[in-house]
Amino acid sequence: MDTQKLDQTYIANTYARFPVTIVKGKGSLVWDDTGKEYIDLSTGIAVDIFGVADEEWMAAVTKQLGTLQHISNLYYTEPCVKLAQMLCEKTGMKKVFFGNSGAEANECAIKAARKWSEEKKGKDYFTPLTEGFVYAEPNDLANLEQLIKANKCAAVMMEVVQGEGGVMPLDEAYVKGAAKLCEQYDLLLICDEVQVGNGRSGKLYGYMHYGVQPDIVSTAKGLAGGLPLGATLLGEKVQDVLSAGTHGSTFGGNPVCCAGAINVLSRLDEKMLEGVEERSAYIKQELAGAKGVLGVSGLGLMLGIQTEKNASDIIAACREKGVLVIKAKDKLRLLPALNIPMEQLQKAVAVIKACCAE
Repeated sequence: MDTQKLDQTYIANTYARFPVTIVKGKGSLVWDDTGKEYIDLSTGIAVDIFGVADEEWMAAVTKQLGTLQHISNLYYTEPCVKLAQMLCEKTGMKKVFFGNSGAEANECAIKAARKWSEEKKGKDYFTPLTEGFVYAEPNDLANLEQLIKANKCAAVMMEVVQGEGGVMPLDEAYVKGAAKLCEQYDLLLICDEVQVGNGRSGKLYGYMHYGVQPDIVSTAKGLAGGLPLGATLLGEKVQDVLSAGTHGSTFGGNPVCCAGAINVLSRLDEKMLEGVEERSAYIKQELAGAKGVLGVSGLGLMLGIQTEKNASDIIAACREKGVLVIKAKDKLRLLPALNIPMEQLQKAVAVIKACCAE
């Protein structure tokens, strides 16, 4: 079967796919349909948090799959409740809404903020439905306050590491200042942890590097280790804002996805997070200042590499040499498995260095 030709015939052309058909994997190694081996530093864009076909994760998911794969949210299920309890106990948040993706997690965060604002400040419920955002300049508190004053805001929503925007961490003073502005103007603080969350930053969630406590946290991607699951964590101010009928999701809190997430969260302990920091430090040490590298940004194992050469050309060269990396804006983006073996990471970084220097 010519998978790539059939894809082009039958699937909407919404992705600029690389010319590679991946058929299987194990850990941080994947293989294409010709048998070529690659070290994967992309993990499905920060999803396969422990790599491919992780034994512990598979056992947890398979056990649940043989018990109950799905039931409506009109009934109670134990994996959903257990996962929500874990998330709240590990973050200090109060309640959780489960969806299927980061988009759904953020949708819920926005709806919760607007519903809270309607109850607290007399806004019009969930409206405006699509519009209603103003965009602040990163690391510019004066600009943020100006926008807050000029607009009828419900919340400030931020990624502490701007992922698609070039893997750029926000300054600590800015994040703390934004949290103070939220207190001053009685707004909610929403942290988007879809990509940087679930251990990728070196802490359980990225905002924990900054010493702030959000009112709402959205997360997804690596949460269930490769299964579709999003979660919106609601703090004390908004824990009871969403009532029956105001929000829902057919597959949200699916038992199999929750079983995978329980396994993931149970393993994100101090030792695992220390390993993330160790790997991050190695990558930065090897690439910062290397020939052809202009800079390294990011936190933990969510890193952006600014290169002299065109990033797309380097990505193609790395792929030819058996290393899979992706792009964020004009940078290489590295999102390896949190537990990638050091010897594989060393080999992959050596390839990236060589491709940048060529």
